[in-house]
Amino acid sequence: MRPITAIGFDADDTLWQNEQYYRLTEEHFQTLLGDFAEGARISERLLEAEKRNLAQYGFGIKGFTLSMIETAIEITDGKVPAKTINEILDIGRDLLRHPVETLPHVEETLRALNGEYLLVLITKGDLFDQERKLAQSGLGDLFDAVEIVSDKNATTYRRIFSKVADGPERAMMVGNSLKSDIVPAIAAGSYGIFVPHALTWVLEHVDKPVDAPRFREIIHLGELPDLLGRLP
Repeated sequence: MRPITAIGFDADDTLWQNEQYYRLTEEHFQTLLGDFAEGARISERLLEAEKRNLAQYGFGIKGFTLSMIETAIEITDGKVPAKTINEILDIGRDLLRHPVETLPHVEETLRALNGEYLLVLITKGDLFDQERKLAQSGLGDLFDAVEIVSDKNATTYRRIFSKVADGPERAMMVGNSLKSDIVPAIAAGSYGIFVPHALTWVLEHVDKPVDAPRFREIIHLGELPDLLGRLP
């Protein structure tokens, strides 16, 4: 009997590019406020706002846009021009409309595993935006279930893998975020397969759980089928 019957996949920066567009938007934001502060200071204040606002706005572009507006008000001591607020809203909307760029090895790997394992997309963020990206990616038909959640923790993975699969012990989670995808999945009893991405949001950084028996790391998703064949 296979040790694993279900595989969960993160979406942003695991299946398709995401963080690089946030970085470009942040650079544009720095330019908009360049008369009021240096770029590094603007980014520092923006990160502080994002940390404060996660509990209220959650993850995703809408919360990021609201944090940019809040930062603009703080940086300018309330003097930010209405035109600048409009420009911030525009770059937030541009981020929501950005085309989906699927990462290498994603589609062929999903097609190879489809029908062999129960595939579950597990992603956090804005519901409409994640649904849009999944639809534009053309990958939706390759998943047996889609779960868009407000956050990812051990309870999330236990609930999802118990609901749609044979429980967390017979599942694995694949993703680029150690904090959201790997560490909590392992805590839930699943395998955690780390696929590093060149750009990962600073708030998603934690140490690798190298001593965890169910931790694995691969260079790209194309290595996943071979890894599955080598599990004990």
